[in-house]
Amino acid sequence: MIKILLAEDDSSMRVYLARALERVGYAVSAVANGTEALPLLERDQFDLLLTDIVMPGMDGIELAQRAAALAPSMRVMFITGFAAVALKTGATHPHARVLSKPFHLRDLVLEVDRLFGIGSMANPDGAL
Repeated sequence: MIKILLAEDDSSMRVYLARALERVGYAVSAVANGTEALPLLERDQFDLLLTDIVMPGMDGIELAQRAAALAPSMRVMFITGFAAVALKTGATHPHARVLSKPFHLRDLVLEVDRLFGIGSMANPDGAL
């Protein structure tokens, strides 16, 4: 089973994204920020870091950089509501994907599926 570490400071968004990803078959550990994510990265192995870029304390870009040192093979996907921030992430983390808010949950699932080269786990009608 593919394991995802989700770092999102908005609690309702965090719960919403985690539930949607779990419903289509991913194992999700969700935390409120980068500082909470680091101990999980140190003691467990994840296939994907799904992180908001703008968070208080340690932002998603710094989290991804630190995660790369701990787990170089882990994939990274940034989610952000700030298009200007999204444009700058390529220079910081060239292999990361960026998904700009707002997005449909189907789009998130399709992007995660693409990262792992699998067919969509979403229902054909797009519902999760």
